[in-house]
Amino acid sequence: MKVRLLSVIVFSLALTVASAQDANPAPPAAQNSGAPTGAFGQRSGRGGGMGMAGMSMGPGRGLMGTVTQIAADHFTVKTYAGETGTVNFSVNTRFMKQLAGMGQGMGGGMGRGQGQGMPGAMPADGAGAAPQTIKSSDIKVGDDIAAMGEVNAVAHSIGAVMVVQIDPERARQMHEMQANYGKTWIMGKVTAIDGVKVTIFGSVDSAPHAFVADENTTFRRRREPVTMADIHLGDTLRAEGAIEDGVFTATAVNVMGMPPGQTPTVPRPAPPR
Repeated sequence: MKVRLLSVIVFSLALTVASAQDANPAPPAAQNSGAPTGAFGQRSGRGGGMGMAGMSMGPGRGLMGTVTQIAADHFTVKTYAGETGTVNFSVNTRFMKQLAGMGQGMGGGMGRGQGQGMPGAMPADGAGAAPQTIKSSDIKVGDDIAAMGEVNAVAHSIGAVMVVQIDPERARQMHEMQANYGKTWIMGKVTAIDGVKVTIFGSVDSAPHAFVADENTTFRRRREPVTMADIHLGDTLRAEGAIEDGVFTATAVNVMGMPPGQTPTVPRPAPPR
């Protein structure tokens, strides 16, 4: 399975949460306190986007995980980073269900690097539809949820403004992607380059990883073909490949965004004659 699939699923879910929140804002739940950080101290992936370690939706804004216990005013969850935490909710918390079609066919954003969407059409039952409103009692042990709110890293808890029940198939795919991290794909910020060896700080596990390139490795920056020489310190990239003799050998490397210190050029209209 391609790593871009998880990016699309996660980005689609983030859009679902954001659009629903904009359409019907609600005050934050009262159970939260403490300085906001990443989900339970986790770093958020993609620079404040929706990360994959602890699944934070922006610094201090939320998390994803699997429900292990249910109480009248909170869920106990195991995050994708393996931590245990509490999702507190109240009468002000909105509960939504991710439709089965959401997370597919979302072009124009988060495919293989920013700017490349995943081709294909949404199923008819999910295309363009708003998320379904549910009740807290509709969430069961074993469900995967995304909670949005303010995180208390010390208490390992979040006061949820919104909780989204993730479609089971999407959740299965995300778990599979998480399990394959470090085996078939890695992602993070470049910290060192030594010949054909590149070391990154992993955005999933906040740990160092390295890969080597060979004559079969392809490189892209967003949609444009590049070379090994176009990778710079500070770049965020994703590498797909396999471990051979204890070394991660990349078959495809995608660099996300512009090179450090550069800004995209904006075409200016021609002056009137």
